[in-house]
Amino acid sequence: MDGYEAMQKAYQSILAHDFDQAIAWFKQAVKACPDNAEYHYRLSISCMRSSRLTEASIHARRAAELEPDDDTYRSHYERVRAREHVAQAQNYLEEGRDRAYFSILLLKQAVELDPLSTDAYLLLGMAYADVDDYRSALRAISEVLRLEPDHSLAIRLKQEYEQQLHQYTTSSTKFEKSEGK
Repeated sequence: MDGYEAMQKAYQSILAHDFDQAIAWFKQAVKACPDNAEYHYRLSISCMRSSRLTEASIHARRAAELEPDDDTYRSHYERVRAREHVAQAQNYLEEGRDRAYFSILLLKQAVELDPLSTDAYLLLGMAYADVDDYRSALRAISEVLRLEPDHSLAIRLKQEYEQQLHQYTTSSTKFEKSEGK
C-alpha cells in the first residue's frame, strides 16, 4: 500500500472515531514515504490528540526538518513542545512546592512557544501562587482570561489570588510598621 492510500484509510478511521487505527494508518503512510513532511505532520496531530506527546514531538520535529520554511510545520512543532513542557511542569507541581520553580521555568518556555496556550498560563499562575508570588500569578491568570474570558477556574483563581495578595501586602505593611517602631 502506498502512502496516499494509507492516508485515506487514516482519514476514514478518524471519521469512524477510531483514533488508534488512524494513528496506525498514518504510521503506514510515514513508513511508505518517510520523507513526506505532510505525513509526519498528520501523524503528529493524531498522536497529540491522543496524548502521545513523545511520538507527536518526534513526527512534528521531522516534518519541520523536512520542510524548514513551512510555517505550519514549525508552529505545530512549537505547540507540541509547549504541551510537553506543560505536562512536565504539571508533574513537577504534583511532586510538591519545592519543584514549583522548575515548573515556572518550563511554563515560561511553554508560553513563549505557544502564546495561546491557556493551559500553560493557568498552570503558570498556579505555580507562581505556590511560591507566594501573587503578582506574577495574577498576570498569568489575567492572560488566561484575556484569551478565554469565561474560563471559570481562572475567574475563581483570580479572586483567590487577589485576596492572597491583599492579605500578603497588608501583613507585610503591618510587619514593616512594627519593625520601624
